[in-house]
Amino acid sequence: MSKRHLYLLAVAIIAVALSAMYYKWDKLKFPLHADEQVQVWTVQAHVEYHPKRGPNTVTLQLPATTPGFTVLDERYIARDYSKLEEKSSEGREVQWAIRRALGEQDLYYRATIVRADAYEQVGLDFEPVLAELPSLEEPYLTAAHTLLEAVRARSSNIVTFARQLVIRLNGGDGDSDEVALLAEKYGKDEVARAEFIVRLLAIRNIPARVVHGIRLGDAATASEARMQAWIIVNDGQAWYMLDPRTGAEGMPSDLFLWSASAKPLLDIEGGPPATLAFNVSVNLADAMATAERRLEVHDANLVRYSLLSLPLQAQQTYRILLMVPIGAFIMLILRNLVGVKTYGTFMPVLIALAFRETALVAGVVLFVLVVGFGLLVRFYLERLRLLLVPRLTAILILVVLLMCGVSVFSNRLGIEVGLSVALFPMVIMAMTIERMSVAWDERGAGTAIREGIGTLIVAALAYVVMSWPPLEHLVFVFPETLLVLFALALLLGRYSGYRLNELLRFRALAREPDPITPPPPAPDTAAVDAPPPGTDAGTPGVRG
Repeated sequence: MSKRHLYLLAVAIIAVALSAMYYKWDKLKFPLHADEQVQVWTVQAHVEYHPKRGPNTVTLQLPATTPGFTVLDERYIARDYSKLEEKSSEGREVQWAIRRALGEQDLYYRATIVRADAYEQVGLDFEPVLAELPSLEEPYLTAAHTLLEAVRARSSNIVTFARQLVIRLNGGDGDSDEVALLAEKYGKDEVARAEFIVRLLAIRNIPARVVHGIRLGDAATASEARMQAWIIVNDGQAWYMLDPRTGAEGMPSDLFLWSASAKPLLDIEGGPPATLAFNVSVNLADAMATAERRLEVHDANLVRYSLLSLPLQAQQTYRILLMVPIGAFIMLILRNLVGVKTYGTFMPVLIALAFRETALVAGVVLFVLVVGFGLLVRFYLERLRLLLVPRLTAILILVVLLMCGVSVFSNRLGIEVGLSVALFPMVIMAMTIERMSVAWDERGAGTAIREGIGTLIVAALAYVVMSWPPLEHLVFVFPETLLVLFALALLLGRYSGYRLNELLRFRALAREPDPITPPPPAPDTAAVDAPPPGTDAGTPGVRG
């Protein structure tokens, strides 16, 4: 397989993993931090009435379509009442019934809501039906048509027509005789004025309806909320929301739509005196629990086929198990890139898991004690010339006895951490003793001790990383993170360069050699032995 193919495979795996993580974080709102919190509202409806003699039936409209918000939980509090919840194309309602009631009655409906995500946004999807035409006699009928004609002249489409009508009826363009006359039909009540506007729009064949909602606001404590009426208008393609008090277009970000039904919010059979009050409180909740509950409301399969559906005990087990690849990747870096020598490939990771129960310092001390005593006995067993399997069995028995002894001794000293030594992998401890003794015999004490120290270093570093709570939360909530490590492991699998310790070991070879100085020239013996000019070569020192 070519390197290009490997690189493309690694990049594709990383892209898939990061895309899945981004989707879960941005769309499903899975938190990146374990202690992250989100804002949650509790909206309560309180019905108080004096019952009549005999059976009583109370009907309350409930939230159904809630753009911008998601209802996480609902509670009905009505003692001795039967509860019947019904759904229709216009919304939901709950019907409480009782055969006999005495004294003042209190009924409650409570909803826990949170802001919806972009993919959860629910649009207004109602059948565009014309409202009932207003029953107007003269001169009100003429005033209505005159007002509608004046509004039409100042509008360009259905939405602007409805906005201008709201503004005119609110006196936005100055008082007029038509507006003053029509005001006698609805008085000063906001709900009555909104319903009258909807009926006037029906004269021009414009579908509209009145909906009710609560402005949640930013209150940090429980406070009484006021139910407000709003108008939605259909232009043949979509619904548009208008504020009947100002004519402003658009839905406020803090508006919780309660009901879009044409029925009254509260209906009590017989019409006894009753009040309907709303309260809103806001608090902070765990982001992970909120995201899980949100998924259960919208698509339970996203939770059923995930780690979140497992029992709590199994979830805790997988929180630890998912950290094993993290420790293995750290060991991969230290062995293949740094060059740290260890006993075995995954033995340091298993020892790091044991450190989670004993803490780092105590775990290292217990590890050294057990392995040290085990080595002493192992060297003695070497003289008995036992076979491999009986020798390993004897060492395993010794390790168990050593664990028991350390636990009892630490318990007498009041050191509770010593009791966790029994959680060490017994087989791993026995194999560590055996491998250290073999390395001691074959490659010397220095090599055995270095590899033992390397094993402890890798195990300690893996423990520090594997026990980091933010990383543990990230890997459990986003197990796709392990795919990134998988791709990096594939890339490191083709690395065949120098390790860090080799660069230090052979650093002398990397230095530039010193330039060689040429030796001085040899003296000219012929010139030295030649006689001076003017002398006889045959008789030294005699002039001819």
